[in-house]
Amino acid sequence: MDGIGITFITLAVLCALLVLMIGAFCLRRYQLRTALGTFDASIRLPDRGWRMGVCRYTDKHLEWLRLVSLSPRPRHRYLRSSLELKGWREPSEQEKAQVQPGAIIVSLSYEGTDVLLAMKFDVYAGLSSWLEAGPVIGIGTWR
Repeated sequence: MDGIGITFITLAVLCALLVLMIGAFCLRRYQLRTALGTFDASIRLPDRGWRMGVCRYTDKHLEWLRLVSLSPRPRHRYLRSSLELKGWREPSEQEKAQVQPGAIIVSLSYEGTDVLLAMKFDVYAGLSSWLEAGPVIGIGTWR
């Protein structure tokens, strides 16, 4: 083989890998969007900016997955019984450019750490119901 043939094969393999990665990303995004118990939510942790992602309810956890990622594992995982809902507010002018349109900012506390999530109001209603309807932790006590 000459140099042109090797270059062509290398470029073809790289293009095929790129197409496969884009396909895997689209498949992951489709599965996250259509799965029951998932919703779009941006997250902001202390000393970091807003990150777009998807939250997922499980029986005991609230999981946040990065939007632009191929990993099936959640980036952040919060135990349901340790989450405390503090309330919600409208986003500031600066935040409006960083979160999805029509979103509200939901303030949560998780083991002493403040967590901010940006989501639609109807999703907030579902989140608050999910937290309030949590399982019994001890005998005769909620959460």
